[in-house]
Amino acid sequence: MDRSEPCRVVITGRGVVSPLGNDPAAMLMALKSGTSGVRAFTQVPTGVLCVDHGAEAIDFTGHISNYGPLEKTLQRTIRKGSKVMCREIEMGVAVAQLAMHDAGLTEDQRDPERVGVLYGCDYIMSLPEEFIGGIRKCMDEDGNFDFDRWGQEGKPEVNPLWLLKYLPNMPASHIAIYNNLRGANNSLTVREASAGAALGEAVSTIQRGHADALIVGATGSRVHPLRTLHASLQEKLAADTSDPSKMSRPFDVTRDGSVVGEGAAAFVCESLQHAQKRGATIIGEIVGYSSSAVGPTAGADYLRQAIRNVLKGALGTADPKSIGHINAHGLGTIESDRDEAAAIADVFGASKDQPPVTTAKGHFGNLGAGGGMVEIVASLDSLGDELFTILNCNDLDPECPINACMESGTPAGDEFVNVNVTPQGQASAVRIRRFA
Repeated sequence: MDRSEPCRVVITGRGVVSPLGNDPAAMLMALKSGTSGVRAFTQVPTGVLCVDHGAEAIDFTGHISNYGPLEKTLQRTIRKGSKVMCREIEMGVAVAQLAMHDAGLTEDQRDPERVGVLYGCDYIMSLPEEFIGGIRKCMDEDGNFDFDRWGQEGKPEVNPLWLLKYLPNMPASHIAIYNNLRGANNSLTVREASAGAALGEAVSTIQRGHADALIVGATGSRVHPLRTLHASLQEKLAADTSDPSKMSRPFDVTRDGSVVGEGAAAFVCESLQHAQKRGATIIGEIVGYSSSAVGPTAGADYLRQAIRNVLKGALGTADPKSIGHINAHGLGTIESDRDEAAAIADVFGASKDQPPVTTAKGHFGNLGAGGGMVEIVASLDSLGDELFTILNCNDLDPECPINACMESGTPAGDEFVNVNVTPQGQASAVRIRRFA
């Protein structure tokens, strides 16, 4: 490989599962029309937790049709494999298949030794139903659980393969096995920062010459009996409202917390040489990535570092004026939005000098590890056209000095930066532009 200049890494396909649909074009249309994906829970008991609404990917049923056009043999294989895939893993596999179809990366167009998988995920929690049979075996006549009986009587009632349904490295494993992708394979678990971290690692892997192409994705869900319970106990969630579509209000002065959601997205990333050789349609180029970890009490420091560093990409330092828009984390909590706005202002200057700032979380809340990838799909498909506005940001908080995209008709530009952060003080950012 010619090392005289950095290898350029491009995007040739994408797939998505989101609360606004499982088709990129339909999702973008919903974003631009101000449609909300927040609705009453169907996967979580209502009337029990502090909230009864979230953003579920209701169009994803797990049916084989959700995986896109597949050969009969692969359909049978995935159907069989679904027995050891929880919902998050199913979504992750589905978007990978959709992305490969979108990219035209068929078996005859890839060397299995040079194509791999790189996925972001979060820790995945088992459904309580997995243990019901075993727990019942250990109950006495008064309904009390006897833990001493678990090993002999309860444990044998649990499916011996249950753990495979919930391991965060399984999306990448399933995708590689189903498609005979024997190249580099890795799984990153950095919560909401997983998308940017995965894309950054993909660029590095391809530039090192360890792969010609990678299926790069992330999947996550915060809509789950236990995950939603944890979120309600550990984080500030937006209060239920009579109109759930108004619950998520990023950067608005009335915002009161985040909204839980679920989703996944994936890209086919290739070296420019590989993509051109096979005649692929190139839809974007990754020209910068960064990550930072400072700690949960560091305010805007870790965000500032990630945003500043993402402007220093493989193709040289970017002029901040070249950035068409910023797709912010926009969590919807008072502290997170304020810190993010301060970081954006530190890097780009006063709001009048900043690129337009938007976020999709007003439409569907926090999708966990899958959120960043879904947001990147929306931004990528917006380039060269109109940018979607921040839903429910009607009165920008004076403590959030950003150039908030609040009116339709704002150009998305030809390049964007996406930022995502975790409550633990980790941040990732990625810079992508239209291919030229």
